[in-house]
Amino acid sequence: MSATEVVANMPLHSATVRVNKHKADWRGWKFMWPFALVFVFVFIVPIVYAVYISFFKKQMIGGTKFVGFENYVRLLGDGQFWSSVGRVALFTCVQVPIMLCLSALMALALDSMKLHGTKFFRITTFLPYAVPAVVSTLIWGFVYGAKYGLVGSLNDFLGTDIDVLAPSVLLASIGNIVTWEFTGYNMLIFYSSLSTIPHSLYEAASIDGASEWQIVKSIKLPELRGSLAITVIFSIIGSFQLFNEPSILQNMVPGNAITTYYTPNMYAYNLSFSGNQSNYAAALAIVMAVITMAIAYIVQLNSLKEQMK
Repeated sequence: MSATEVVANMPLHSATVRVNKHKADWRGWKFMWPFALVFVFVFIVPIVYAVYISFFKKQMIGGTKFVGFENYVRLLGDGQFWSSVGRVALFTCVQVPIMLCLSALMALALDSMKLHGTKFFRITTFLPYAVPAVVSTLIWGFVYGAKYGLVGSLNDFLGTDIDVLAPSVLLASIGNIVTWEFTGYNMLIFYSSLSTIPHSLYEAASIDGASEWQIVKSIKLPELRGSLAITVIFSIIGSFQLFNEPSILQNMVPGNAITTYYTPNMYAYNLSFSGNQSNYAAALAIVMAVITMAIAYIVQLNSLKEQMK
């Protein structure tokens, strides 16, 4: 009898492999546990600890005392806090649309296949993102200098008295630095979305007599909706976390144009490390996190509604 006949004559139950469907399979966690540990100890534990200490208050007499929601109630009436929130909100409403429009235009220019030196253009526009924010701010701070920088040299040459670090235009100057840093990063996100469009669609549209603008309007811009939602959410989160640029410029700006509460993150930092009010700073950080998450969630919901139309 051949081996094939032996296998064919075997009882069915002896050839069937029994699988216990109720037994948990933990093999995936063997690969996940290093990341899970880092995530818990670097992200989850600090948040839980910040929420915990926000319910306490340090006193000169009596030490640390549980005060419940007193820090949050105090924060609601803190004019300096709401001034900083209003400032970053204005910054977000102006800087983010300008930056994303520039990024989209650059991505469309690269995707048009009519731009010479596309590789050089792509690298040079992304390069500012690779520069640390502290270094970028120092570079632009020296450029902005009315006495020693490029602006000062232009003033001497033109006989003008322009000061881009004046309090009235300081927020716009910071916005220019942030735009320079992140335009190339967002441009690559948009360009990646455009790269997924089959070129056969462009050819079919051209055969039908569509112009370049009609192709952009009807094919390319709709494809950018998903990436636009991602870039808007990331940009909003980054704007509400504004810290490096005003903090570095604080020592380069004359006078007291950049206060200790210029942005919420600066306010929390100075409260915690200079004012010895870490509990109140923790409450401020938690409230800002909730505000940022709420705005990002609203943007995401609107994006999903637009994509489902």
